[in-house]
Amino acid sequence: MITSNGDKVSNPKHFKKHYRRLRKAQKSLSRKQKGSKNREKARIKVARIHAQITDSRKDNLHKLTTQLVRENQTIVVENLAVKNMVKNPKLSQAISDVSWGEITRQLAYKCRWYGRNYIEIDRWFPSSKRCSNCGHIVEKMSLNVREWDCPDCGTHHDRDVNASKNILAAGLAVSVCRATIRPEQSKSVKAGAEPRKGKKQKPKS
Repeated sequence: MITSNGDKVSNPKHFKKHYRRLRKAQKSLSRKQKGSKNREKARIKVARIHAQITDSRKDNLHKLTTQLVRENQTIVVENLAVKNMVKNPKLSQAISDVSWGEITRQLAYKCRWYGRNYIEIDRWFPSSKRCSNCGHIVEKMSLNVREWDCPDCGTHHDRDVNASKNILAAGLAVSVCRATIRPEQSKSVKAGAEPRKGKKQKPKS
C-alpha cells in the first residue's frame, strides 16, 4: 500500500512467515491414520496455525486502517477487481496475503464511524500512466516499469507514488466538486465515484 505522501506500507506476509511450520504440520496430518487420536491432535495443530495467521493478519489490518482513518479526513481507493486478480497464479498468494478486499471493507465502515469521506475510484482510471504534475497520459506502460519520466514535463515519477497522488486528486475532485473523472481519463463509462459518508456505525471486528 502506498499513500499520496509517499509512505509505503510493506506487506507483512503473514502466511509466508508461518508457511514452513504449516506445511510440516499438514504433512504430519496426512500421515496419521483416519479416525485416530493422533490424527485429531494433528488436525487441531494445523487449525491453530491457520488461526494464528488469521489473527495476526486481522490485528495488523485493524491497526493500519484505524490509523489511516484517524489521520485523514478523506480516504480514496481504487475499486480493484480482487477476484480476478487472484486468478493469476503468480500473484494470487501475495494478493490474498495482503487482504485488499478486507482493507477496503474496514476503511469503508471506519470512515462511516469516524465521519470521514470514503471514495472509490474506478479501476480503469489510468492512475499509473498519468503524470500527477501535468496530467499527460502515457499510452502504454508495462507492469515492470517502476519509475518513469514524463515525456511532456520531464517530471520523474515513482510509479506507485504517482498513482496514489492521481487517485487522491481524483477523489478530492469527486468530494469537493461532486464531479466525475473526465471520460478521456478512463475506458470505463463510470470513471468516478460518489463519496460514501453515512451514519456512524460501531466498528465490527
